[in-house]
Amino acid sequence: MRVAWFSPLPPSQSGIAAYSWEGVGALAARGWQIDLYAPTLPDRPCPKGVTAYRAVEFVWRHRRRPYDLPVYQLGNSSAHDFLWGYLFHYPGLLVLHDGQVHQARARLLLERWQPRLTDYLAELGANHPGIRTDIGHLIAAGYGGTLYSRWPMTRLVIERSRLTAVHAPRLAARLALEHPRAVIRPLCHGLIDPCPGTLNLPAAATAIRARHGIPADAIVLGAFGGLTPEKRLPAILTATARMSSAEQPVHLLLAGRTYAHYDIADAIQAHGLGARAHLAGYIDDDEIPGYLAASDVCLCLRWPSNGETSGFWTRAIGAGRPVITTTLSVHGDLPLCDVGADASPSPEAIGYRIDVLAEAEELPVALEALVRDAGLRERMGRAARHYWDANHSVERMADDYVRLMTEAAARPGGDVALPAHLRVCGEELAQALLRDSGLSDVPWQATGGVPG
Repeated sequence: MRVAWFSPLPPSQSGIAAYSWEGVGALAARGWQIDLYAPTLPDRPCPKGVTAYRAVEFVWRHRRRPYDLPVYQLGNSSAHDFLWGYLFHYPGLLVLHDGQVHQARARLLLERWQPRLTDYLAELGANHPGIRTDIGHLIAAGYGGTLYSRWPMTRLVIERSRLTAVHAPRLAARLALEHPRAVIRPLCHGLIDPCPGTLNLPAAATAIRARHGIPADAIVLGAFGGLTPEKRLPAILTATARMSSAEQPVHLLLAGRTYAHYDIADAIQAHGLGARAHLAGYIDDDEIPGYLAASDVCLCLRWPSNGETSGFWTRAIGAGRPVITTTLSVHGDLPLCDVGADASPSPEAIGYRIDVLAEAEELPVALEALVRDAGLRERMGRAARHYWDANHSVERMADDYVRLMTEAAARPGGDVALPAHLRVCGEELAQALLRDSGLSDVPWQATGGVPG
């Protein structure tokens, strides 16, 4: 089977880029021949059996020697914009990393040098039949807010694909009910061992703490990924600031991209945490094990959620760290402990879950329990690693990929009515340009093509 794998790749500052690279490496180790397609080439050598190309090369390569299956890694960010020109014309296995892609798709169509409002409204209506597409004018004017999640704009990509895979089993079940004509399967969210035994993790942790001026005896709360309010950073800063550091110093270690709409450095100062909160910025993949080892507790809060599975959460439990998460429907099957007077952690609990409506009360309680009780941190950390071994190894993910790619390759693309602009692939324009250039006799359909 010849596979064309569309995904952002390192050095893209996207968690999916790192996840995708690791997954391809695991498949290549099993002998799979995979061609990667991305906007730019990766910044590191490809695994044996894997070749990387710029995405614009796909069409002519596919015309010369057709692929058996395209695989699309689609998330709700601009890092995935390049996929949209291909996934409708060359349907394949869609790995949907978010329960909605409305924000990214709207941004791509509406914030171009030549905005495509008509096309955006047509897609909105096709994804949500019966909706008054006038609502799209509010979004175009910048008033999206919660409207994005209300209308996720996933119907066309799901129903056009040969098969759709998502990481959360509960999200897969929900989407299957919403799209009975589509084939939707759960896919293990696996990653390579985030803290392999080949690394000297105590030394790495000591070095990370020293780099950021964190005392050796401090309890470190780690939060990694995009540093935005959606990661509940305002609540995290408030809860950390209220914790006394006299007997046991508590420090906050934040690693990830910052964004213009949320000044995390200013928020840290406003909470009086200048000496106890540390910004590491975006960290490279090879530094992640050291930062996880330097953290005693990992904060994996998120609201609102698009049904995504957090790569940081997966790495945290793989590193044997207790976690604190937000109570979400997609997390319903996870061995997490509720916060409350009558709640006592079970032996298999890997951390606490926080009700977003009671976040101000529950988050400090969960933090206090884990900060003050080293035994509890150790027990939950062991349970977290055991859970990762059983459910989130890269080998288990590779098993799922082999099964799903084999199934998808045997299926046709879904039959769904697409708006006119999604049915145009550019061939007519290419033919017109060739005619105008006096090259109408060039057999371009056999030897080349146009970008999707």
